[in-house]
Amino acid sequence: MGRLLKAAFFAILLAYPFVIYLGADLFDIRWLAVVLLLLGLARVSGALFMKDGAPLKSQAVFAGAALAAIAAFSWFAGKPEALYYYPVLVNLLLLAVFGASLVNPPSIAERIARLSEPDLPPEGQRYTRKVTMLWCGFFIVNGAISLATALSGDEEVWLLYNGFISYILMGLLFAGEYLVRRRVKRKMAEQK
Repeated sequence: MGRLLKAAFFAILLAYPFVIYLGADLFDIRWLAVVLLLLGLARVSGALFMKDGAPLKSQAVFAGAALAAIAAFSWFAGKPEALYYYPVLVNLLLLAVFGASLVNPPSIAERIARLSEPDLPPEGQRYTRKVTMLWCGFFIVNGAISLATALSGDEEVWLLYNGFISYILMGLLFAGEYLVRRRVKRKMAEQK
């Protein structure tokens, strides 16, 4: 059941802009907010049972809590437009998590790297710290653009950015970092 819940939550997050955009026309947005609230709460409870030390546990808790908070606010305040601010909140929360890991190491990128390379050398630790800083910058820019699209009131612009462009930018960042990481690893191996 845990894997099914994770998969459902991940699918909703990926499709969130489409769910909101299309759901607002097809359903009473208050009921959509209730469904999102329940899904967010289920994700939080599922994440709390992840094994200790899981590097993505805090992100899962924050993402679920953010979804639940936005959905609850939207429902109780009777403001369906509040649902458009979820991408902004997710970027802020991820910025907080990644930024906090820079202040209290190891960084998020280092924790993830250590899953496959437990004896990460000092060069790798410095590199993963820079990667974490890069992601912090991404979350700032992406969150600001998401905020601008939500404030614009233009649902199509919001959908285009939050449903397509932000994913493309994230994919490009992942791919670019992967290519740089391979080059850095190769240089480090040559220096030994």
